[in-house]
Amino acid sequence: MRAVVIGAGVGGLAAAHELAKQGHEVHLVEASPVLGGQVRTFEVGGGRIEHFYHHLFRSDTVVAGLIEELGLGEDLEWIESRVGMLVGDRVFRFTGALDLLRFTPVSLVTRLRLGLSALWLRRVADWERYEGMRAAEWITRAAGREGYERVWGPLLRAKFGRHAPDIAMPWFWSKIYLRFASREGGPLAKEQLGYLRGSFGRMVDALAAAIEEHGGTVLPGRPVRRIVVEEGRATGVELEPAEPGGDPELLPADVVLATVASPVLARLAPELGEEYRALLDGVDYQWATVLMLALDRPLSEIYWLTATDADCPFVVAVEQTNFRSPAEYGGRHVVYFSNYADPGDPVTEEDAAQVLDRYEPYIRRINPAFDRSWIEEMWMFKDRSGQPIVRHRYRETIAPHRTPVEGLYLANNTQLYPEDRGQNYTMRMGIEVARMAVEDRAARER
Repeated sequence: MRAVVIGAGVGGLAAAHELAKQGHEVHLVEASPVLGGQVRTFEVGGGRIEHFYHHLFRSDTVVAGLIEELGLGEDLEWIESRVGMLVGDRVFRFTGALDLLRFTPVSLVTRLRLGLSALWLRRVADWERYEGMRAAEWITRAAGREGYERVWGPLLRAKFGRHAPDIAMPWFWSKIYLRFASREGGPLAKEQLGYLRGSFGRMVDALAAAIEEHGGTVLPGRPVRRIVVEEGRATGVELEPAEPGGDPELLPADVVLATVASPVLARLAPELGEEYRALLDGVDYQWATVLMLALDRPLSEIYWLTATDADCPFVVAVEQTNFRSPAEYGGRHVVYFSNYADPGDPVTEEDAAQVLDRYEPYIRRINPAFDRSWIEEMWMFKDRSGQPIVRHRYRETIAPHRTPVEGLYLANNTQLYPEDRGQNYTMRMGIEVARMAVEDRAARER
């Protein structure tokens, strides 16, 4: 079978790897010159680091298995996380369940209700029982109005903005249920998070190399002009010219598997039909944005610091060097300041210096001594399709993996449900859809 996979994020890499392992002729094409999508890396202080922060949970067995298969298993390290919450100018630690009892911004009764509701979600594996519910309504009933307004509500608003009251309960369930899975030894145990020594870029490189070792071809920097559809069937893709003034290149295919954002697929394949295109066009995304600073000293002692104040312009401060050694980055202390934003929000247009101007007063809430002289380098990274808005009854609006065009498949982060976007579930989906395409092809031949 001849297959073309569009998009070399981790989902596309996993799909192409699966197809190549099965002996199919595979071309993996990527518009960017850099592979990895949201897991792409660059160099800081002689070490590699992701544009967008990444770690694994203990439940991320697909990624862990692939890392082992690629011969990198000995370099996957599990580390106790240091998590906290920023309220005003005070940092509260959340490394264990008992820390919740010390969270004084809410009453003792609310703290108990927050803890009991989280334990309940941890024990309930049947997420479908929550289908049709809104997270805001369930949280308010289980943890009380104060628990929602002071803890979970701000986090939902930070991630989804004005859409927070309408977010689906199964999505919230997955965040709690899977997070507890990274605490070996029960709810009182400390959380362990995984990281690949040398960055997840090593996994990306190893996957690309494995695809080529199995006879596949990896083509970075080759945008797709269109998906070729003949008589209702995908027959290949047309690439933009490799050189200015050159001719487009046609890659014939029996199967085309797109791992691009939904609006991109709608543009590449107008033959999809009105009903399917309506599902694609109906997806709303929040921008994912990250201001990344390389400092000459630590900002705090916390790895993952969540900000709950309504006026704070970032959702979380992730201090990578409280998780990994600063020596891996030439002695620099690396901090990500993450935000999710509606289209049109100023952060989607601003550069690193402009964003720093707005973030600086809030960075000082973390550490009042912070000064710009600490900054050695800074970067700004953005992803237009970073976070689909998982509204109430979202499941009913998900576009199927099988499109109306025979032989054309979609696997992207809008189809991850109830799980949130992440390496593990994106790669699992890529593998599953690749197998689906193979099985469908075999059925058609029979």
